[in-house]
Amino acid sequence: MSIVTPTRTPVPGTEMLEPELQELAHRVRAFADDVVAPAAYRYDTERRLPLEIIAEMGRMGLFGLPISEEYDGQGKTYLHLCIAVEQLARVDQSIAVTLEAGLGLGAMPIYRFGTEEQRRAYLPPLARGENLAAFGLTEAEAGSDAGATQTTATLQDGWWTIDGTKQFITNSGTPITSVVTVTAVTGERRAQDGTRRPELSSIIVPVPTPGFTALPAYDKVGWHTSDTHPLVFDGVRVPEENLLGERGRGFSNFLSILDEGRVAFAALCVGAAQGCLEEAVRYAKKRVVFGKPIGDNQHIAFTIARMQARVAAARAVMHDAARRIDAGLPFTTQASLAKLIGSEAAMDNAADATQIFGGYGFMNESPVARHYRDARILTIGEGSTEVQLGIIARSLGFENAFS
Repeated sequence: MSIVTPTRTPVPGTEMLEPELQELAHRVRAFADDVVAPAAYRYDTERRLPLEIIAEMGRMGLFGLPISEEYDGQGKTYLHLCIAVEQLARVDQSIAVTLEAGLGLGAMPIYRFGTEEQRRAYLPPLARGENLAAFGLTEAEAGSDAGATQTTATLQDGWWTIDGTKQFITNSGTPITSVVTVTAVTGERRAQDGTRRPELSSIIVPVPTPGFTALPAYDKVGWHTSDTHPLVFDGVRVPEENLLGERGRGFSNFLSILDEGRVAFAALCVGAAQGCLEEAVRYAKKRVVFGKPIGDNQHIAFTIARMQARVAAARAVMHDAARRIDAGLPFTTQASLAKLIGSEAAMDNAADATQIFGGYGFMNESPVARHYRDARILTIGEGSTEVQLGIIARSLGFENAFS
């Protein structure tokens, strides 16, 4: 990726960032405006992931931003990823979450916890954007409560046999999906209180593997372009060395991955909120009612000012969390703050932008209508609002916040 010192006006929200990050924001914003935005409505109505756009993102180096160069990545920071996700989400949340999930949930578990052999086998085509990876955690009875996982993996004669189902799994059924990391119960362990609890481990399942099936895609309220499937594992057999990380560390490892993923997800939320703000400003200045632009009305102007305040607050918290990741500092609470504040900002800004657009905001070809539909998942996905509140409350000393 070519990086030069920017001489242009910084992209909104990047004025205080390093020149390299400002240049990345310029490049991805231009790509989003020139390539992604013009096609967004068509792909949304077709409910199809545009692989040609994903391929171009791969050539730009976006899928390898925080992955080291030895695995064909860019060797950049986690904040680089967040900057890219935000700029894409301004115009199309589905494309943004394809990058966010493909990297944050798909590739990063292998990058963080994989063996050298696993990294070299799977990461290069993921970092180049030639393949996509998925992370299979959620089940009908297990998501936030991962201890309720029912999928099992039994080890015998050097092979894992996996049986179970997963649901709501992003990037799991595309033509370029190459691997799904799945959490499964691999036994029991005795807890400190003497009780026996399920032992959770993570296992890499290449695609295709006999017995693995991605069922038909969901008919979702929003994120129509994003690929999301229920998964079935029926006697899926993979070698023992496909265990990702230590046996029994699947729970703690996925918590770490979810913490990181929430920061990139927060960047998606900031981008959505920014996109709604920009559309509202544009429309309020050009839409004339009773002889004057509607933005001349104090109520409209103040509503948009509040939208800007939400974006600024959400972006500041997201940047703080991302920089903590890059500095190796604790960031769990900051990740939850970023996800909570960002998702609520996106939801509120989508509602305000739709109201400002009036009837036009109710038409699906309008960007704000798409944001309005898409934003609903932001307070649910990658840990609901209630989960984030519980994590934040626990950090303040309320240990029973989840009970």
